[in-house]
Amino acid sequence: QVQLVESGGGLVQAGGSLRLSCVASGTIFSINAMGWYRQAPGEQRELVALITSGGSTNYADSVKGRFTISKDNGKNTMYLQMNSLKPEDAAVYFCNADRVYSRNGYYAALWGQGTQVTVSS
Repeated sequence: QVQLVESGGGLVQAGGSLRLSCVASGTIFSINAMGWYRQAPGEQRELVALITSGGSTNYADSVKGRFTISKDNGKNTMYLQMNSLKPEDAAVYFCNADRVYSRNGYYAALWGQGTQVTVSS
């Protein structure tokens, strides 16, 4: 069974940095794209950043220039480097994998359990 496990969340002061990691477990043949989403209390889940299998990236306007998404295919791991954090970045951050082909089968979409990011002003 393929699972996504996030780590790296925590409490940081405004202006600080955090790096989130998302590890995809299992024997994975390919993933179409991976992304980071976030959801603040009372808000809808929103896309933060996306990276395709070819390495193309896309960012929400609110994080452009501050966040960087990257991946290590050999480790089946995706990262989100978050710099210059603002209180409005506080949310639960979720890892997503789109169209996953693995030894266990095909998954249209997978989600991690989420990691909390808190930014104090």
